[in-house]
Amino acid sequence: MSDAPTAPIPKGNRTFLVVVDETEEMQVALRYASRRAKATGGRVALLYVIDPSEFEHFMGVREIMREEKRQEAEETIKKLADVIVGDAGQIPVVYMREGNRRDELLKILDEEPAISILVLGAGTGPEGPGPLISHMIGKAAGKVRVPITIVPGNLTQEQLDAVT
Repeated sequence: MSDAPTAPIPKGNRTFLVVVDETEEMQVALRYASRRAKATGGRVALLYVIDPSEFEHFMGVREIMREEKRQEAEETIKKLADVIVGDAGQIPVVYMREGNRRDELLKILDEEPAISILVLGAGTGPEGPGPLISHMIGKAAGKVRVPITIVPGNLTQEQLDAVT
């Protein structure tokens, strides 16, 4: 990662990155990012990371499982893209990776200069905000070159409307 200062992002060039998972708080983060993108003339980007540890079988089975996971990822992305189109009026940028979610997130933030804000949804249960948020505001905080927006996962539509 470069230590060189980056130029300010022009208003219409903001890209809000949301990390896709199956949680309710991700849905809230997605709606927040979509509405902020629309309000600022920005874009929404989605990062879907497929965990390769699920493929530790015989070679043929591994390839079938990998293809099934990729199809599942594409279906999820399509559904989320429909939400973004409805909220922001545009098709999102999509990044699909295979690996560890935390590692791939740090890589994409380092590789893609267009990404200007990371939007994460915080879990509201007793286990805390979630492992990704804990990592990103803890050990990885000094490695991130963009602001991180943490959206409470229990915001209602009305509350989202009020803050976006």
